[in-house]
Amino acid sequence: MAVSEEALGHVLDLFRGLGPIRTGRMFSGVGLFVEDDVMFAMIAGSGTVFLKSDATTEDRLRDAGSEPFTYARKGGEQQITSFMSLPDSAFDDPDEAMDWARLSLEPARAAAERKRAEKARKAARGR
Repeated sequence: MAVSEEALGHVLDLFRGLGPIRTGRMFSGVGLFVEDDVMFAMIAGSGTVFLKSDATTEDRLRDAGSEPFTYARKGGEQQITSFMSLPDSAFDDPDEAMDWARLSLEPARAAAERKRAEKARKAARGR
């Protein structure tokens, strides 16, 4: 199922305080990017918003009721803790949503930096 325009609009409104947000299609969802290539969140086809997470933010998100991104695989369900759901209480509270979005920026920036470095390494090997 694709993300509805209404759901996308609502999420973009929640996070507008981050500045310009670029969107990109991902499977049946949408990635949300700031600073060109920093994916801080995604919206699954179900409409669930997931924020970028790492070992420093996962516990805090879990304590607020967040769940990891999961998907079905041939061998069973796969959990991805590098994306945790936006706490339910923040979905209708722009101030709280912005607090969580700001928290997700550090792991998102670190992930983007790792991707840039890997891309540069691959390009250097290809020459």
